[in-house]
Amino acid sequence: MAEVFLRSMSDDEYHSWYDKAVREYGEGHAASGNITLAEAREMAAKEFADLLPQGPETAGQHLFTITDAASGASVGMIWFAERGAPQVPHAFIYDLIIWESERGKGYGKAAMLAIEPEVLALGLHRIALHVFGSNQTAIGLYEHTGYETTNRIMAKDL
Repeated sequence: MAEVFLRSMSDDEYHSWYDKAVREYGEGHAASGNITLAEAREMAAKEFADLLPQGPETAGQHLFTITDAASGASVGMIWFAERGAPQVPHAFIYDLIIWESERGKGYGKAAMLAIEPEVLALGLHRIALHVFGSNQTAIGLYEHTGYETTNRIMAKDL
């Protein structure tokens, strides 16, 4: 398996990632068939702005560059937030991206395992995430690293 370490995302990396992440998140919602692309883009921009009002310095938000341990090269990014306090505090993964040229090399699995000590260091003992039902690659990764389905929304187009 690939070995990675996580380092805090730089401002340049954050700005390079942000616009693309907002766009792709909106496109994912639109593809799910619940809202139009225009509505999805507007919703995504608002959600990101609400979640990250101070960018990577926003309290409770943790944005990391996934770095190959051998070469030191950036291979992707992962973002999680502290959620649920005081009821059931947990980490929630908002985004995981492995750069297209680095996919299929084990970096996704390595990154999912690398955030566990980061989450534990915050005193949190659960990690949750959302995945679009059409993203079978991500679903496979999450299941392979021990995640279980806790909710399921289903739909049928007529």
